Amino acid sequence: MINDLKMIEAVAPDMLDIVQERYKILRNIYWMQPIGRRSLSDSMGMTERVLRTETDLLKQYQLIKTSKSGMTLTDKGLEVYQGLELMMNQLLGMHQVETDMAKYFDIQRCIVIAGNSDNQKKVLFDFGESVTNALNLLLPNGDNIIAVMGGTTMATVAEHMEPLETKKRHNLFVPARGGIGEAVTVQANSVSAVMADKTGGHYRALYVPEQLSLETYNSLLQEPSIQEVLTLISQANCVVHGIGRALHMAARRKMSGEELVMLKQKNAVAESFGYFFDEEGQVVYKIPRIGLQLKDLQEIPFVIAVAGGKTKAKAIRAYMKNAPQQTWLITDEAAANEILKGATL
Repeated sequence: MINDLKMIEAVAPDMLDIVQERYKILRNIYWMQPIGRRSLSDSMGMTERVLRTETDLLKQYQLIKTSKSGMTLTDKGLEVYQGLELMMNQLLGMHQVETDMAKYFDIQRCIVIAGNSDNQKKVLFDFGESVTNALNLLLPNGDNIIAVMGGTTMATVAEHMEPLETKKRHNLFVPARGGIGEAVTVQANSVSAVMADKTGGHYRALYVPEQLSLETYNSLLQEPSIQEVLTLISQANCVVHGIGRALHMAARRKMSGEELVMLKQKNAVAESFGYFFDEEGQVVYKIPRIGLQLKDLQEIPFVIAVAGGKTKAKAIRAYMKNAPQQTWLITDEAAANEILKGATL
C-alpha cells in the first residue's frame, strides 16, 4: 500500500498534501480535545477561515463533533486518525527509524523529523512544533516547572512553540543554568522567556553568569532572589535541552587555548549541561557551574533532548549514552540515518 501511495504522491502530490493537512487537524484535536476553533487555529498556525472550511468538512464526514466546550473526535474519527497515523508514519519512512533509535539508545521515545536541519531551516521550525506536542502529552495538570537550556537550536525551538497553558495546567519556565558569555538571544534566560511567551506560561530568570571568580560566585549565591530561582530549578519536573558539538561549544564558551587542546586530545565530541563527552560517552571534562547537573536528570520525570543535523550525529550518539531512560529525543532524518548507519557497521 505504501508503494502505491508513493506513486500517487509522484503524480498528484496535492492529494497527499490535503490528506496530511487533515490528518494534522485530527491529530491536534486528539491531543488537545476538547478544543475551540480559535485555540486550534493558534496552535496550528492556520487562519480561522481556512480551519473552519476544513473542520466543517470533517464534521460533515462525521469525524469530529462540536459542543460548548470545543471539538472532539468521534469514534469514527478516532479510528480514522489512528489508521492515518500508521499510514503517515510509514509513508514518510520514519516509524521504523524512530523505533530503532529509541531501542538503540534505550530511551522512552524518539521523534524524527524529515530533512536535515544543517541546511533546512524548516526542520528546526518543526522541532518547535514537536516539542510543543511532546509537552502537551507529557505534562500533567497542575503546576509544572520546566527547566530550559540555551543554545541556537533551543532558541529556534522556542520561537516556534505553541500554546500549552490550560485552565488546569500552569507552566513555569526557568533557565537550567546561567549565561555563558554568548549572544543574549541564545542564553537559557532568553530561551525560557520566549518559551513562556509562546506557550502562555510564566518564567523566572537566573542572573548568574558561569564565568565568575569564586568570591563573586559565593556572594551571588547568598542573594535571596537567586536562591529562590535555584530552588525552583531543583524542583523542575521537566527539562528541555540541546546537545552541542564539543569544540563548537568550547569556542562559544570562550575557553582557553589550553582547554581546547585538552578537549582535542581527549577526543571530546559532545557537550551538554557543562559536561564534555568523548565518542564512547565518557565524561572527559566538566565546567563547574550552578543549576542542573547531569546526575539530576535521573530524578526528573520528563526529559526532552533536541538536536539534529548530520554534523551533530556523533555528538548526539555520545551524549545519549548518558541520557536517562525517560528521555524523549527529537531529532531529524539526517542525524538518525547517520547514527543508525554507524550502529550497523
